[in-house]
Amino acid sequence: MELTAPTTIKELLAKYETRPSKGLGQNFLIDKNVLRKIAESANINSADTILEVGPGIGTLTKELAEKAKKIVAVEKSETMCAILNETLKNFKNVEIINGDILKYQQAIKKYKVVANIPYYLTSPLIRKFLEIKNQPQEIILMIQKEVAQRICAKVGDMNLLAVSVQFYAEAKIIDYVSKNCFWPAPKVDSAIIKITAQKNNYEVGTDAFFKVVKAGFSQPRKQLVNNLTTLKSYIGVKLTKDEISDWLSKNNLTSKQRAETLTVADWVNLTKSFQTFNK
Repeated sequence: MELTAPTTIKELLAKYETRPSKGLGQNFLIDKNVLRKIAESANINSADTILEVGPGIGTLTKELAEKAKKIVAVEKSETMCAILNETLKNFKNVEIINGDILKYQQAIKKYKVVANIPYYLTSPLIRKFLEIKNQPQEIILMIQKEVAQRICAKVGDMNLLAVSVQFYAEAKIIDYVSKNCFWPAPKVDSAIIKITAQKNNYEVGTDAFFKVVKAGFSQPRKQLVNNLTTLKSYIGVKLTKDEISDWLSKNNLTSKQRAETLTVADWVNLTKSFQTFNK
């Protein structure tokens, strides 16, 4: 393990009279081998533009800037932006933006997202970049290990987050990272995950699709026939269990199945048939 001394980071933060913010989920990556692995996972070349989220003090940013054409680094903390202006002063291909990534309206046409993000930001950040019109080519994130495993779940262990991501993209875990690779160390281990957006041919409205999926996962341990009765709260129509059983049967599913056993394609078929079934 090739580490950056925490004392170096402490001295830098002390210079700006600040410390790691729990509210912003600031855990600084200090293992240089992991930094390199993140950059390598994005397959960065000299023509790439990288959108980095939450660059902190710029440790990962330097690794990215040495390989990419341009880095757009969006940092919420004004203090961290001041630090970045110092630590990245020798990199002319880095643009530092002080702002909230969830509100940031990027105008980059072709780009990749790379980030070591606070755990609380994982779901809204992924949703933002998969649902916008100009999707990134790839999303490389350092996130909580258990969340990465949920995103990459297979049939039999599916969950709402997995379906939400896999509807739009292919996701895979690149590697696991010990909590000891951070300062201050978080309570859990992390994982590097790569999400590659895919153009699907499902031809289904996303609003209707996610209403059906959310109803199906409303109580994951219950059978589908029970969960889908909650569709009333989403669409205002109450279905009987017999009607739901018939609907499931027409899609080669049984009323005793649980949501975790369905594929993304199963949910798409249910949504498509529901629009006819509900007339």
